[in-house]
Amino acid sequence: MKQRYITMLALTTVLASCNDDAVFEKEMYKNEVALISSDYHNTFQEVVHLTGEEEIIGYIAASTGGTHAPDKDLVIGLVEDPEPLAEYNWSLYDADERLYAKLLPEDKYEITDDKIQINAGERTGRTMIKLRPNGLSPDSTYFIGLRATEVSGVELNPKKNTMLYQVLIKNDYASQAENSTYTMTGLVNEMATAANKQLFPLTYNSVRMIAGNETFESTEVAIGKTAVILEVDEDSRVSIKPYGDIQVIQLNNDPSYPNVFRVEEAFGRRTNVFLLSYEYTIDGNTKVMKERVELQVR
Repeated sequence: MKQRYITMLALTTVLASCNDDAVFEKEMYKNEVALISSDYHNTFQEVVHLTGEEEIIGYIAASTGGTHAPDKDLVIGLVEDPEPLAEYNWSLYDADERLYAKLLPEDKYEITDDKIQINAGERTGRTMIKLRPNGLSPDSTYFIGLRATEVSGVELNPKKNTMLYQVLIKNDYASQAENSTYTMTGLVNEMATAANKQLFPLTYNSVRMIAGNETFESTEVAIGKTAVILEVDEDSRVSIKPYGDIQVIQLNNDPSYPNVFRVEEAFGRRTNVFLLSYEYTIDGNTKVMKERVELQVR
């Protein structure tokens, strides 16, 4: 009797093992489709280099798992869905809507096809998106919320069937994707001064910067009160303009600070350099600023 029990137990164990192996093998071979994104809230960052062109091309991509590439075309649908962004904002900022990321305005992009096809024998597929980044604020975080839908029986990865497609802007002088912190040295009212300044991309040839040695505050009112625009022309000359309410007068009479942008190279290193001279007034207080603003870029 005992021997019979042992035999039945062994048989049950073998059958269970075979069943587990079958499930494992099925999982290995399964061509499950996922939208390509990071594990951080399923985000994908598209860093757009501002060129002055109206449209810039990006891509939304999907991939398939499984031991082997699919033996037939896999097609999934793609729909816009604001829910992933709502979940993102709530999980990061709770009810503080001042900090919420925004949906990218509809006039700033066009998804050319609402389907993604992974061809037989391949692992990935993509669809094109036309981006119109001119006018986007460097102070805002922009996403397109997307959700994959099943078409013709294609199985989706339930953990990767949504995406937050983030659009970030950059130019030759600053990037929203990186911390473009420049070192400033110079004179304020003929007295030595130094500070760190973060520059923000605005257009293909302009950036925003806090004037002089003013303190940076990340509020719309404070930025409008203290920030200036540096616009670089084709000859690398810099025009200094008010960003908001600040009063600015560009001074062009100092050869050491001639209001130019240049790239300096020394010992294999490249450094972005602004040499600036201007006068600015905030709340009736006027300062004359002479400054070298620099960032090593390689």
